[in-house]
Amino acid sequence: MELVIKIALIGIVVAVLGQILSRSGRDEYAMLTVLAGILAVVLMLLPELDELRSTLGSFDF
Repeated sequence: MELVIKIALIGIVVAVLGQILSRSGRDEYAMLTVLAGILAVVLMLLPELDELRSTLGSFDF
């Protein structure tokens, strides 16, 4: 549950920053902010996905 809350907070912050930057005419920085947010979330998910892969790998189907 903690991971979901962190991802939601990152999404809210990125959305607000993107809107502020976009309305001030800095569309390039808004896009970079969105990309940085996506990268941060992916980096947060990588250890969890690795743990899921190793858990599923231990089952015999």
